[in-house]
Amino acid sequence: MEYQDFNQLPAVATLSALAADPHDLSGPHGLTVERLQKYRASANGFDFLYAGQRVEHKVLDALQELADQAGLVDQFLAMKSGAVMNAIKGYESENRQVLHTACRDIFTTSRYAEKASKEAEQELFKLKQFLEAVRTGEIANAKGEKFTTMIQVGIGGSDLGPRAVYLALKPYRVPGRDAEFIANVDPDDSAEILGGVDLSRTLINVVSKSGTTLETLTNEKLVRQALRTAGLDPALHVLSVTGKGSPMDDPDNYLASFYMYDYVGGRYSATSMVGGVTLGFVLGYEGFVDILRGANEVDIAAEQRDIRNNIPLLMAMLGIWNRNFLGYPTVAVLAYSQALVRFAAHLQQCDMESNGKSVTRTGTDVQWKTGPVIWGEPGTNGQHAFYQLLHQGTEIVPVEFIGFRTCQYGKDITVAGTTSQQKLVANMLAQSLAMATGRGNENPAKRFSGNRPGSILLADRLNPETMGRLLAMYETKIAFQGFCWNINSFDQEGVQLGKVLAEKLLAQMALQDSDDKANNEEKTVECTLLKIAGMV
Repeated sequence: MEYQDFNQLPAVATLSALAADPHDLSGPHGLTVERLQKYRASANGFDFLYAGQRVEHKVLDALQELADQAGLVDQFLAMKSGAVMNAIKGYESENRQVLHTACRDIFTTSRYAEKASKEAEQELFKLKQFLEAVRTGEIANAKGEKFTTMIQVGIGGSDLGPRAVYLALKPYRVPGRDAEFIANVDPDDSAEILGGVDLSRTLINVVSKSGTTLETLTNEKLVRQALRTAGLDPALHVLSVTGKGSPMDDPDNYLASFYMYDYVGGRYSATSMVGGVTLGFVLGYEGFVDILRGANEVDIAAEQRDIRNNIPLLMAMLGIWNRNFLGYPTVAVLAYSQALVRFAAHLQQCDMESNGKSVTRTGTDVQWKTGPVIWGEPGTNGQHAFYQLLHQGTEIVPVEFIGFRTCQYGKDITVAGTTSQQKLVANMLAQSLAMATGRGNENPAKRFSGNRPGSILLADRLNPETMGRLLAMYETKIAFQGFCWNINSFDQEGVQLGKVLAEKLLAQMALQDSDDKANNEEKTVECTLLKIAGMV
């Protein structure tokens, strides 16, 4: 596949010219009834309302040209079909396929990547058998009691996505089932979680593709020690999700092992066994399959070439407009749903680890801006925290609002003629209007400039299928943007240097001989830093 640099695409010049005079949202014709009706897209149970973005038809046409010139849908199809997309031409790299979509391409007999989808089906079958054995008590603790809790031990993609999805779908748990997560190597994290569960009725799910992740292995040993201290046999409690043939693919040490494959990156792995084992335990097998079904629907819909009818592609192109042509360096993802309390944290990794790159897929330095800083918290809490800056600060922050018309639990109350859910959605809509239109006032402190872009992603209710769709929309948006910027969105070399230096520091801390420590302290920056930090 031939790659084109972003700045060489003809539509870039057109968009640069249009950016000199973008649509004024705060003007007399900035946000009209007609505009609200026109600038919307609907697919897969979501309405995407983008009248609050600083675009008009000429900009959208040019963004369409940009998407076509970059071959974004063609690259997406190539990715789904098993092309090696995780690579830097001419340089050592992982050289892997990118097939997280194959994990949910299981609902028809015609698959894009047959081998990967078959492997996903095999793991799903193993999971179904395992969950049935847990349900019936065939897999139980030493006293024959059924397990009620699963603790997932993993970090990065082995934690953030599964944790965010679990928290989002807690109302759909199997009665009597719960999950906890241990990620941080901070021992207080483990101590708090382990101290709050009945270990005798808890399964420990250790997740690491390589089987060598330092933080995860350290926490696994801590958990195994806690089990032994409680008089429990770890062989009856600890299972693994890992790469086939890794040190954790060991039936002598694990109750069961499920496989994750090199072609699924950690931050895209929530719909693989990385998320499947814990989510299946908590939601039931069919609940996890519903997540896959929702994600697969979006994977198919994202093949639409018209950006006005392809929500992930439209989100991606609007993001590029804001980042590269209007010059906005950050994006706030503000979910008006407490259930999505950790979704922004998942997106931070998924987006910033993917598109936080400064080298093209041919190894040259990029000459354009790539991934923005992603951040966010749920509304309405955020309104009483950082929205002041969003409305009146000197930094303009594009906002992606996410909301649902109906609450999950169905427990609500009417006060002053409206329910709490209506108040929640009304606040979201009001904030989007206020950021776009602003307000004049003779008192400058009460003046709102407006013209601050935002969009709204709205669905009826957050359930497993909806969550799968939402997950896939953002995964695909991120991939589309990486393709457009001509960067490799699927490696994470920037994470590695810190790991190497940490190993050097730990090696020095582990030295027992005081003479060796004294000699080393005077020779390296790392050892000197340890000394002045009071760690040796």
